[in-house]
Amino acid sequence: MKKLFLTVLLLSIFLITKSQAQLNLPQGSPKAEVSQKIGISDISITYSRPSVNGRAVWGNLVPYGMAPNNFGTAKEIPWRAGANENTAFITPVDVKIEGQALAAGTYGLHMIPEESGDVTLIFSDNATSWGSFFYDVNEDALRVKVKMMDAEMHEQLTYDFENVKTNEATLALYWEKKKIPFKIELNTPEVVMDQIRNDLRNNKGFVRQNWEQAANYALNNGYLEDAEKWADAAITGNFFSQETYQNLSLKSQILAKKGDKTAAVETMDKAIGMANTNQLNQLGYQLLGNQNYEKALEVFHLNVKNNPTDANVHDSLGEAYKIMGDKENAVKYLKMALGLNPAENVKANSIKLLNELGVKP
Repeated sequence: MKKLFLTVLLLSIFLITKSQAQLNLPQGSPKAEVSQKIGISDISITYSRPSVNGRAVWGNLVPYGMAPNNFGTAKEIPWRAGANENTAFITPVDVKIEGQALAAGTYGLHMIPEESGDVTLIFSDNATSWGSFFYDVNEDALRVKVKMMDAEMHEQLTYDFENVKTNEATLALYWEKKKIPFKIELNTPEVVMDQIRNDLRNNKGFVRQNWEQAANYALNNGYLEDAEKWADAAITGNFFSQETYQNLSLKSQILAKKGDKTAAVETMDKAIGMANTNQLNQLGYQLLGNQNYEKALEVFHLNVKNNPTDANVHDSLGEAYKIMGDKENAVKYLKMALGLNPAENVKANSIKLLNELGVKP
């Protein structure tokens, strides 16, 4: 009995030692990972990179259709979309692949290329196998069809993210003289809003400016109820709250977007009373951009009244009048700006505007 125990122990030690004694040598198809931030979400793919090495790839090294399998549990298998272990597609958020929904998760990526140029992408719930030898159709999470395209020569198989935007990107496989692209889409505003809702409940929620930024993002992306709630928290809703020009003007914009024009004007007037010179100037241009000319002039005139020797505020008022088509007043305030020893950038703008009006500076 003791001899048997020693034999089993020695065999176990041998197996453990053998598994730990593998040499770290270069792989013929080295492993790679490519990651891309889309919005605030990091989408990535891990794969191994075989080389062409003078071989015929499409229809030969990579068969068309399902390939017969003499190893593992599957009779026919798709291509593993790389080499060695499963190619793995990882997304921390729900996405759409070519318009079809795919839940957040890690997926084994397989492909079935056809001689016609059609390619079936397979996202499998099994992402830990070696190759496709144990592929099981019952583990498919999603299948979509895309087109193979001609491309410049790539000796090594390569994945690359292209046409990256806030809500989408294209992930393309390149190998030999072909590429297989597929579009990834995600609802970035909803992802960001979920992140904000969580962030404002931890230590980030103890900073007034974070509530203001959150409200501004919500406003710009159509989440008006959240925007108003977060703006109110920045103004009066927490121990760190404080009325500022920034949060009052933000609240005014939210009220205006919700259709409460009276409250929006009252809140904006309160904000104007707290604004500094630069803030008033920025607000004036914002109002001009919204074609609220009457209010824009009111703000620019207030800035001139408060800062009678500031060339820049006179230049801005002159520009406002020019935009509104009032040449006489535009010329008046632009020339006043030039008479107040303006900075070079202000001087250049006043001269440019006067020239456009056909008036000699």
